[in-house]
Amino acid sequence: MATHEQQTERQVENRTDRQADDPPLFRQPAFGWNILATILIIGLAIAVTLTTQRKSPPVVALPYSEFLQALEAGRIVNVTLSDQILTGDMRAPATTTATAPDQSAPITRFTSVAFDDPGLVQKLHDKHVQFEREVSSGSLLSIFSWVLPLLLFYGLWSFILRRAGKAQAGLLTMTKSKARVYMEKGIKTTFADVAGVDEAKEELKEVVNFLKEPQRYSRLGGRMPKGVLLVGPPGTGKTLLARAIAGEANVPFFSINGSEFVEMYVGLGAARVRDLFQDTKRSAPCILFIDEIDALGKSRALGAGGLSANDEKEQTLNQLLAEMDGFDPREGVILLAATNRPEILDPALLRAGRFDRQVLVSLPDQAGRGQILRVHLKRIKMAAAVDVTKIAALTAGFSGADLANLANEAALVATRRDGNDVTEDDFTRAIERIVAGLEQRSKIMNPAEKRRVAFHEMGHATVALALGTSEKVHKVSIIPHGIGALGYTLRRPTEDRYLHVKSELTAKIAVLLGGRAAEEDALGEVSTGAADDLAKATALARAMIVNLGMSEKMGLAVCEERPAQLLSPTTLGLNGGTISNATAQLIDEEIHRILDEGYTLATKVIRENSKFLHAGADRLLAIETLDETELKQLSAAYRLPLLNVDEGV
Repeated sequence: MATHEQQTERQVENRTDRQADDPPLFRQPAFGWNILATILIIGLAIAVTLTTQRKSPPVVALPYSEFLQALEAGRIVNVTLSDQILTGDMRAPATTTATAPDQSAPITRFTSVAFDDPGLVQKLHDKHVQFEREVSSGSLLSIFSWVLPLLLFYGLWSFILRRAGKAQAGLLTMTKSKARVYMEKGIKTTFADVAGVDEAKEELKEVVNFLKEPQRYSRLGGRMPKGVLLVGPPGTGKTLLARAIAGEANVPFFSINGSEFVEMYVGLGAARVRDLFQDTKRSAPCILFIDEIDALGKSRALGAGGLSANDEKEQTLNQLLAEMDGFDPREGVILLAATNRPEILDPALLRAGRFDRQVLVSLPDQAGRGQILRVHLKRIKMAAAVDVTKIAALTAGFSGADLANLANEAALVATRRDGNDVTEDDFTRAIERIVAGLEQRSKIMNPAEKRRVAFHEMGHATVALALGTSEKVHKVSIIPHGIGALGYTLRRPTEDRYLHVKSELTAKIAVLLGGRAAEEDALGEVSTGAADDLAKATALARAMIVNLGMSEKMGLAVCEERPAQLLSPTTLGLNGGTISNATAQLIDEEIHRILDEGYTLATKVIRENSKFLHAGADRLLAIETLDETELKQLSAAYRLPLLNVDEGV
């Protein structure tokens, strides 16, 4: 599936987050100013208290009787009268027998309990003592005794709210949907940016027409499907197609991943589903797209035979099913979902009335790959001699994402060599880097190992050329690539194939084993270099027996052993996922037989074309890489015969 450059360079400011428009649950106080003010007030209070204590003379508790005696003796200097206490200053007693008080005696601060003495004011007036009346309002220290704790508590509470504010907001809003809304100006992708899946586009154009003209589809009593499920391998452009629908119809686009519904707390995912469907109904007409729905809608039969491992997922799925039952497509809301694992989805999710329509978004064929490449190559400066059709033929099995990566990688290869444009050789190198990995020229092999690798790779090429398989040998190299690959043989199909006959699969096994056969025939001993080839050949032979019915002894029965948890509950306990010991032994015998036949065929080809094998290996040791042209020249020089598979076995 192809994308346009504008799809990857969308302006972030065109996106509007629905949650950002929600009013805040509560406003936090200005943390910095509150703490600063609290610290200043506390510091000022402490300073005032210390200053007051430092300047005030010592306070003496004086009984009221002694206060009257001191008043008669003229030692009282001043008095402050209040409802409960008397405070003031008095001089110390005279040290001599003089009747008049000593004016130079030190002054002491006193306090005394006030009595109901009506004549006290007259006595103070007679003794010429300064006095005043004070309204009882508490001292400064008593005020701070209850103000300071409040200030400290306020500062501590502000600090806690500052730290826990985000967490509290998250707890109170975690039922909100995380879907982002893309308005019509934010969706610039259209069907013109999508290539290689013409059938899927034609199917989805009807959805666009419904969003534009809903009355046209309802006039005869019909309705659009409630849900459309996009199914296909990763990278084929399912998400891009959903965006293209929104871009064509100019409607809001709600997008959310299936895993975002799954929460730790039971019930939150279900609440999020309800919230999302309510928002989409308010924004109709619109598109609701759930990507990777298998994370949410996995079959509940997987927990059969015991308690479910995740009640939250089940409740979320049940809520989604309930919302889809009450979902009216006439409201103008189209529900789209995408998955690359449809086999694990719950059957209730796929029944009629929910996801009514399934659209297959498969890997593109050769013509589709050419269309996708042309979309991506619009932003690349290419040489005039580049043949896009030939590049598309080299990329069998590539998805739209792979082709986008290929175009970018080719541009980087051309940039590294300081080229003025991207050539076909740059695309070939980019394909090699994607398929085989990065060149490891720093990995130095000794001459004996290098010679063995040359014979191994030429063994693959010799068998492939002699058997005339549907895959042409494009390049042979003994330059280390990737992780553990000491060389590679790059083959490309001549055309897209959807069916393979038994003889073709047997030839594939022979090509895989050609490297080991060449090592044994030319060097007299095998090595560990064929480990990956043996694994692939064994997997192909097993598939021929247990899946494809290509063994006379095994017959037509499919004997693939599947895990019990992937079977439906009705097949559990009915031997639906197991095979007998006799059948397993027969499968092993047939695998050995097919591998032996393939190895025998590969050895025969190698021995009949020994001169071609040695010449190609020597050429590889000299220049390290042979392309398709050089291989054709070698084949013509040594008259490499084409061998029929049936004749060789």
